[in-house]
Amino acid sequence: MRKVSIFGATGSIGQNTLDLIARTPEAYDVVALTGGRNVAQLAKDAQAVDADLAVTAFEDELQPLREALSGTGIEAAAGEAALIEAADRPADWVMSAIVGAAGLAPGFRALRRGLTLALANKESLVTAGPLLMAEAQAHDATILPVDSEHSAVFQALVGEDMDAVERIIITASGGALRDWPVERLAEATVEDAGAHPNWEMGQRITIDSASMFNKAMELIETKEFFGVRPDQIEAVIHPQSIIHALVGFADGALMAQLGPPDMRHAIGYALHYPDRRDLPVERLDLAELATLEFRAPCDTRYPALRIARGVMETGGHAGAVFTAAKEIALDGFLAGRIKFTQMAEVVEGTLDAISRDLRLHDAIETLETVLETDHLARVRAEEQVKDRQGHG
Repeated sequence: MRKVSIFGATGSIGQNTLDLIARTPEAYDVVALTGGRNVAQLAKDAQAVDADLAVTAFEDELQPLREALSGTGIEAAAGEAALIEAADRPADWVMSAIVGAAGLAPGFRALRRGLTLALANKESLVTAGPLLMAEAQAHDATILPVDSEHSAVFQALVGEDMDAVERIIITASGGALRDWPVERLAEATVEDAGAHPNWEMGQRITIDSASMFNKAMELIETKEFFGVRPDQIEAVIHPQSIIHALVGFADGALMAQLGPPDMRHAIGYALHYPDRRDLPVERLDLAELATLEFRAPCDTRYPALRIARGVMETGGHAGAVFTAAKEIALDGFLAGRIKFTQMAEVVEGTLDAISRDLRLHDAIETLETVLETDHLARVRAEEQVKDRQGHG
């Protein structure tokens, strides 16, 4: 029986992971589940899989969680220290799906136990990629990518020599606004940007898809995880979301990974690795698909991609600033304080402002310095939002 923990259990990745586990519950011993303010869902899931521990990130939600778990024998806890303690509990496999910088510390603690970390937290690699990879190596831990694009690259590289890799191409649906005239993008509402044509995801990641900030982060993740140069990484718009990534080799060959737009494929691959098991996902009918389309992304429509390339070239603290500013910009858009197109302005403005406070390209030496940079970037990004509020 495999001991597993799921950090971010109430989000879309966590829910899909639980769906797979629930299909063969006898194969898993669930050690810990963590979530945010949706304690009703967290408690329901903890009871369904008979978890040992349920943790909410918010201390003011502890009493409702305890009440929901009363009489079940499942331990309830809350707060940052409880998340760390949960990561310290013995497990063989940990899903890291907490959104944002909050997922950094639990992921690092899991690696220190020499575990297999299924990584869905984009911020870990973008803000602290060199530290994360070094931590895994130091403790003989394994990191498996759960983003559909990076899982696809990982699968395409099985048995291959990285020295023969010429380029890596990650695909993007283009999001909900991909066919809007560029001049109309500033008018886009939260509802407009949150209606993804292919994937069923949470609101934040769906809007990140529309702005392509998710793809911008994935460019940086690709560099950090696979150790390739920025100029070897490409992004292409693929509206059908069937090909998730391609790897190009020195002989001109391209290796592609195809699958339906269902996150359970990438999650299942990581959950069962190195084996392949039957998964409850749609089987592709290529004749029915008939056509797969591709087009180059436009920097005018998707400035996040251009900003990400600058972040990759700079390195150091730039990734931490980028992710923190992106989160604050998205908060501003969701709250109606800035327009859709101003999110990129906030991120770029924050990078410029922070560059006057510290040397962005200096190497990040510890997780603490990452978190310090994250805090500073959030302060500067909030200033950028305020500057634009009610303007443009």
